[in-house]
Amino acid sequence: MKLYLAVPLVLLALLIAASGLAAVTSGWVLPMNRRHVRAPRVYGWGQLVVAFALCWQLVFGLMISDSDVRPLGTLIGAAILLAGLIVMMVSQLAGGNRKGGGTP
Repeated sequence: MKLYLAVPLVLLALLIAASGLAAVTSGWVLPMNRRHVRAPRVYGWGQLVVAFALCWQLVFGLMISDSDVRPLGTLIGAAILLAGLIVMMVSQLAGGNRKGGGTP
């Protein structure tokens, strides 16, 4: 396993998952994304899916050495990642009622 790839991917997945969990539970979105996101809970679910996809690709890309399963696993991970990004894009288009203060 390549540790120099695994550690940053895990840290990135944890940061994305923490941000997604905050968006799902309280509707809080990072300040740089507040202007664009109209449905913060949907955006949070998209972030959680992206974090899961990164971990999925980490497992199948770096840890599993079986040559038959590896390409299919990484392809499925890419599809999950794309689905998460699409959910995040839909949350920017969907009209939702934002609660709480924040910059418009």
